[in-house]
Amino acid sequence: MRFKLSFTPEAASVLKRLETENNPKLKKVQKALGLLETNPRHPGLSTHEFTSLAGPAGEKVFEAYVESRTPGAWRVFWYYGPTRGMIRVLNIAPHP
Repeated sequence: MRFKLSFTPEAASVLKRLETENNPKLKKVQKALGLLETNPRHPGLSTHEFTSLAGPAGEKVFEAYVESRTPGAWRVFWYYGPTRGMIRVLNIAPHP
């Protein structure tokens, strides 16, 4: 199943900033988002539940890797919804 991604204003802002700054992380973020769209459980994403955060209606939030084994490695924080076949990206940021 292919998922449709939707972005919070925070996540959209991060993407826009990466694009305007021509940041080298942009390519990695785009790759991770592409994998998330096609298979949120792709092994390269190392997706797992992020228990210290919940979606607006109490949804389980997941963390997917953009990078690994890198200081300040970036992650994508997301949850399933708000409707079937959608993934809502909450934020794209360095690992907290």
